[in-house]
This record gives sequence, structure tokens and C-alpha cells, in this order.
Amino acid sequence: MKLQGPSRTVAQLVGVVVLMGGLAWASVPFYDWFCRVTGFGGITDVAEAAPDEVLQQTIKVRFDASKERGMAWEFKPMQREMELRIGETGLAFYEAYNPTDRPIAGSAAYNVTPYEAGGFFSKIQCFCFEEQILQPGERVQMPVTFFVEPGIVDDRDAKFVHTITLSYTFFEIDLPEGYAALDDARGDRLDGGSETNLN
Repeated sequence: MKLQGPSRTVAQLVGVVVLMGGLAWASVPFYDWFCRVTGFGGITDVAEAAPDEVLQQTIKVRFDASKERGMAWEFKPMQREMELRIGETGLAFYEAYNPTDRPIAGSAAYNVTPYEAGGFFSKIQCFCFEEQILQPGERVQMPVTFFVEPGIVDDRDAKFVHTITLSYTFFEIDLPEGYAALDDARGDRLDGGSETNLN
């Protein structure tokens, strides 16, 4: 049966709404994939291991830390910058501290600048891959293992980059459902704060 008049218009509008909704739903994973493949927006890559090739050319990596408004943690890089050879594995640490009397869960968003370097900056291990939970008074040092891919020296735009800034922003998230704070008797938290090194 062929729709006519108002019925046809309504059907077309419903079709447009469904199409737009589908495109919006698909755009999020596609955009994430696109950013990871191209480094668009400073999104970094993830690697299983460092490359076999290590160049003599060096590059400087700076480290930056910030928090979403309302996030109660203290959060900072343990080092401000380091210089390493392109292709060489680097290890840096960030420190987080929960000064409150309640456990807080956090998740870190990250990027690098300049953006054209994003596709050549790879992480092997990073605290940002998982949600973090800090107990009241807990202080942790969180590692990130990374390298700059040798292909950066051949890229039309990225080959002119001599300094890369790695930035993290922590924001508070809900504690996992059914989560119970760790008991002092287990030794997971010491009076006056504790220090943990997350590997």
C-alpha cells in the first residue's frame, strides 16, 4: 500500500529520525577508531612492545596533569620532562593522593600535543587503561610506559616536532556497584596515609 499525504510525511520524518539516531550511535566508536589510527586530536596509540629500531635522534617529552572541577584528589607528574631517543622505551610516574575521608574512584582522559605527534606516541602500559580507586588518605605512584615511534621522522608534519606534551585529566566516577572500602586490618591503608606503587 502506497502512503499518501500526511501519512507519507510522518513516515519520512520517522525514517529521518531513525537514520540520524543510527548515525549518532555509530559515530562514537568510529570517531574513537579514527582518532586512534590517525592520532587526530592528540589521541595516542597502544602497543604490545617497543620497536626494535632505536634512532640516535632524541625527543623531549613533557608531562602535564589536571583534574576535572570538583575532583578531590591531588594529582601531579613526578617528573616535569625527560629526553629520550626516538624508539626508546620511557617510564614516567604520576602521583595521586586522596585527602578525603571517603574512597574515590577516578578515570583519566589523556592526549598529546602537538596533535600531529599523537599517531606516533605509543603506550605499552598505563594507569589510564583502568579505573583507579583511592582509599581515604591513600597516595599512589602510577606508571606509564611509552615510546615515540621512529616513523615520526618521516612524517610530513610530525618530523618537525621536537617536544611532545603528554597530558592527563582525572575525573571522578561512581564506585563499582557493591564496592566496600578496604579494611584497615588488611594493611591496605595506614593511619596518616599510605603510599602504593601501581604496576
